[in-house]
Amino acid sequence: MPDFSFIILTYNEEQHLPRLLESIKILNANTYILDSGSTDQTLTICKQYGVHIAYHAFENHPKQWDTALKIFTINTPWIIGLDADQIVTPELLVQLQNFKTEDYSDVNGIYFNRKNYFKGKWLKYGGYYPKYLLKMFRYGIGYSDLNENMDHRFIVPGKSIIWKKGHILEENLKENKISFWIDKHNRYSDLVADEEIERLLNNRNQTIVPRFWGLPDERIAWLKRLWWKLPHFLRPFLYFFYRMIFQLGILDGRTGILFHFLQGFWFRIIVDVKIAEKLKQIKSHTKINT
Repeated sequence: MPDFSFIILTYNEEQHLPRLLESIKILNANTYILDSGSTDQTLTICKQYGVHIAYHAFENHPKQWDTALKIFTINTPWIIGLDADQIVTPELLVQLQNFKTEDYSDVNGIYFNRKNYFKGKWLKYGGYYPKYLLKMFRYGIGYSDLNENMDHRFIVPGKSIIWKKGHILEENLKENKISFWIDKHNRYSDLVADEEIERLLNNRNQTIVPRFWGLPDERIAWLKRLWWKLPHFLRPFLYFFYRMIFQLGILDGRTGILFHFLQGFWFRIIVDVKIAEKLKQIKSHTKINT
């Protein structure tokens, strides 16, 4: 048995789960799935592959991952946390096959490199590649960042390293239908708007110390802190221009540009609109109570 186990979150993932489980099957690693109420064939697929299953109602990704790390009895020193729409590539598979915990005695976390696809198109530009995600960490040391409301990330005290050639592929096939993408991100925009308002009111802090020249998540924390200081409604325009020109998003072609517009501009505008609406409601409620 390898020195790591997999944990995967699912909700109606019959399209994606077989693809992921096939990509890791040869590793013969313990696999644990936390489901949030699937009504398709997800649980049947889990049983076919002999994975461990638990249920927990979904509130947001950080809280679901927090539950996933606590609900299972893990017997390996390392955990790999994956999303159901991700795949382990052959080059990452080799690295995992050769992984021995004694070779990483001073390491607590490992970043994988993600290739993200949208409607079959690899998003190579616009800041989407390389994209390093902390996916592998020591069990009992790494934990889910509950100071995030929508974005989920694991936090690992101590030393982390990057496997630049250790790729995972991420492609949500449900998003080939644009109405699914819009509905999903409309829900996400509520979570992000609520989070930003809590930060404006100093009711939510950053767990990770922001460092521009730090590890990938420290750099993201620094960029997020900058984002929160930018003027609402102006920042989506600035960000989209930055992604298109400085991060060469325009080279991703028609499909890629559509994605960058939706994710980098449309979604951000919707968030800012909802922030303005929610702040107006808060002010009105405050006036009524006073």
